Amino acid sequence: MHQPSVKVFALSQLRKMRGSEQVAAVCYRLRTRRIEFLLVQTRGGRWIFPKGSMEAGLTPAQTAALEAHEEAGVHGRMEEASFASYIRRKSGGGNSRSSADIEVTVNAYLCEVLRLDSPSEPGRNPTWYSPEKAKRVLREDRAPDLGAELARVVDCAVARIERLRAGKVSDPT
Repeated sequence: MHQPSVKVFALSQLRKMRGSEQVAAVCYRLRTRRIEFLLVQTRGGRWIFPKGSMEAGLTPAQTAALEAHEEAGVHGRMEEASFASYIRRKSGGGNSRSSADIEVTVNAYLCEVLRLDSPSEPGRNPTWYSPEKAKRVLREDRAPDLGAELARVVDCAVARIERLRAGKVSDPT
């Protein structure tokens, strides 16, 4: 008789795995044919894309849309598929082996902003940046590898938006 394989996790492992995947909304608008990105501030004052952990019952894209709305007041058109991802290291807190740093995969979803309201989370200060300035502020006060990853996400977003714009130009509808 075939026994199904069973995977057993210690409670400390499960706690570390929780939140090991997040989603980010890479929000943009076109201003006089130029791309601008909407970034928000963390509690520590760094600039970042609106992001958060997966919400039960929502798809990753829906979760990204919810984060964009809560943190930046965004109403927009969210793509269903992630266009990029990056890894960030999140401190497990404490100084025991079970509280070591956790690698968090952040999947990025492109969101064309159609309208902005006031964000429901205070202190986020949503601000528009050119791609060059966005890359600069995303690198500030961060580990060089994370800053480079965030700048790469901006570059991937610009390439994706330009492909979308080219497709719209050639679309006869």
